[in-house]
Amino acid sequence: MNVWQSAEGRWVRADLRARRGQAALTVLAVAGIVTALIVAATLLEDGTNPWRGLFERSHGAHIWIHTKDVPDVPALRALNGVTEVAGPYRSAPATLVDHGRRVPIALQETPPVLPSVARPLLREGHWLNAGRQNEIVVEWSFARALGLRPGDPFTVTGLNGATHTLTVAGLAESGDQGFYPEWTPGLAWAQGPTLTLVEPAPGRTETVTGLRLADPAATDLVVQRAVFTLRNQVQRVSTWREVRASMELDNRLLGLLLALFGVAGLVAAALAVANATGGRVLTQVRDLATLKSLGFTAGQITRMLVVEHGALGLAGIVLGLVAGGLINAFALPDTVVAPLAPGPLVAIVLGTGLTVLLAVWLPAWRGGRTPPLPTAPATPPRGHLSRLARVAFLVRLPPALVLGARDAFTRRTPAALTVCGVAIPMMMITIGLGCWATLDDFIRHPESVGQAAPLSVRPGDLTAAEVYERAMADPDVVAAYPGTELDALVPGQTRTVRTRALGTAGDPYPFPVAEGRMFRDQGEAVAGQGLLDLLGVRIGDRVRITIGGTPLIVRIVGRVVEPEQDGEVLSMGIDSLAAKDAVPPGFYALALRPGADPGQTRARLQGQGLEVAQAVNPADRLSVIRVIIVALVTVLALIGLANLLTAIGLGLRDHVFDLAVLKAMGLTPRQVMATLVTGTGLLVVAGVLVGASAGALWSRGLIDMEGRDSGVGAGIGRPPTPGMFAAAVLIAVGAALLVALIPARRAARAQVPVTPRLPG
Repeated sequence: MNVWQSAEGRWVRADLRARRGQAALTVLAVAGIVTALIVAATLLEDGTNPWRGLFERSHGAHIWIHTKDVPDVPALRALNGVTEVAGPYRSAPATLVDHGRRVPIALQETPPVLPSVARPLLREGHWLNAGRQNEIVVEWSFARALGLRPGDPFTVTGLNGATHTLTVAGLAESGDQGFYPEWTPGLAWAQGPTLTLVEPAPGRTETVTGLRLADPAATDLVVQRAVFTLRNQVQRVSTWREVRASMELDNRLLGLLLALFGVAGLVAAALAVANATGGRVLTQVRDLATLKSLGFTAGQITRMLVVEHGALGLAGIVLGLVAGGLINAFALPDTVVAPLAPGPLVAIVLGTGLTVLLAVWLPAWRGGRTPPLPTAPATPPRGHLSRLARVAFLVRLPPALVLGARDAFTRRTPAALTVCGVAIPMMMITIGLGCWATLDDFIRHPESVGQAAPLSVRPGDLTAAEVYERAMADPDVVAAYPGTELDALVPGQTRTVRTRALGTAGDPYPFPVAEGRMFRDQGEAVAGQGLLDLLGVRIGDRVRITIGGTPLIVRIVGRVVEPEQDGEVLSMGIDSLAAKDAVPPGFYALALRPGADPGQTRARLQGQGLEVAQAVNPADRLSVIRVIIVALVTVLALIGLANLLTAIGLGLRDHVFDLAVLKAMGLTPRQVMATLVTGTGLLVVAGVLVGASAGALWSRGLIDMEGRDSGVGAGIGRPPTPGMFAAAVLIAVGAALLVALIPARRAARAQVPVTPRLPG
């Protein structure tokens, strides 16, 4: 047994050395898909859950305890499970005064030297300087919402009414507080003397202390112990779970896209490996038959082939892990801030490994069944002309094209694998282009996702009438819809749902109605898909809700595309509410003239003392999807290329002796080259057209299906534009033909002796 095992190892090593180029291609194909899956999964996890990366980089605290006085820090540090303590820091409420706006903020004390635990991550400007007491650092999302930059003045008013002008030294991110405005009030860091200047009364401040835990799963237990230890000192407690929930985006659409790309990539990689292994087995028929005649069993030959090609797959997985880690660590330092979690990483490795083994086993098993005939030739099967070749012959195409059409489907199984190996990546590329077109449609037509009014203005210290007059006086504002947002209790539910009253029954806000119609009378409403699913109702049903203790019965007359709150939103006219809930309106939604810049309009209105907010387009929150599409499309294209190169190699092997015959028949090297390229090109064209057509047909349905399941609702999906579709097909076919041209040109110019085939 040891002798045979040694012989198996020598044969595998010799075979790998004899085909280093093909072995390298197999390794790179597997490594490419593993690398792409790791990078895409990391981008997905960081883009849809940025808390994880921020928390890791800032070495955040899992628990924040708010107390009136300074707590017993040694007692907190001694709690079981607590590894480090941040603070204690003083915190004081204040009000930011900017162009007539009054925005609540929280000033938190911090040392001039960044702490080791819960340290803010500086993005712009510089950190606090001990020699400058009038500077602050503002949380990044809060500064972006208010348009603050380093160097801007920052005017705050304390609870005593005194006003102080500070300077924004820098902007920083934190994993210990959610993004503004989902998490309020806005956060700013200041040194101790600066905080004392704004709020000199000790009784008006509180103390915050952060605890970092060894095991985040023990958060609830540590909170109970901390509250028991501090007893009546604790005012409130916040944990990392609340912060994470406030930062998370709805990643179901991205998850579906990544899963589809991953499955398609694995299938395409399996086809590439199976095609390469099958082609290699065909070239080894004589060698395998000789081994059989020497006493090797079918199981031993199968095992040798599985070990050989499985080792290449394993090498590709290892190389992909290394490449993915390097890309995450160095190529994307600003986007990817934390390594991929162990769970997805293990799933990628195991999934790829099993896929490679399954792809290798079938051709290896077929190789083990090779009969022990040393003279068995490896020749292509003979038979009648294919239908395609007959058509080419009947329409009197040039001989080179007729011969190429015949050769394309000489071996049906490898031809089918090649077509599928090209079609599957092309299908997913087209689906990715459909997702790209959907995001572009969100940006070009924000009204399709409920953003017909990109700005909203709140009264603040002004009356509703004054706000309306100032807003309508702007040349770019064409309509101002009165609105308010309230929480409503619905029957059979233990929680509230969002109720949005916007416009009136006579002049409704232009919601994007996907089914049914817009409300036209008082007591009518439209709802998102998530709310319809939550309540188990359909269009035309009546729903009883309670708003502020007042019962209200509304009839749902339509379904709208609703990207907020997972679609669990009920929208109606403001005149359908009770007077106490509708007057005065909470805000005005401002519709702008076509072509108007919302940013410029917002700046002008803020200059008039109005508190204006700009809506965030869902396409902006899903921008990470574009990076994922580019990364995975690149890898899928490389896998398709690997399949193509395997098919070319197999075709050249089948016809290496025919080249001299073709030349003897009078075909020039260019005609011989055309024959070889035609045989491969027909398979490529078939695969590209089938894959692109299937992707264009399914992309819209897949996006709408996920939109419906996520609560946003169907009707958001868009297929690739005709320009995208045509460009993708032409680029794929052109690139494939160029790749096929190189080995075909070399083979056509090679001097091949005429050698008669052995009878099969």
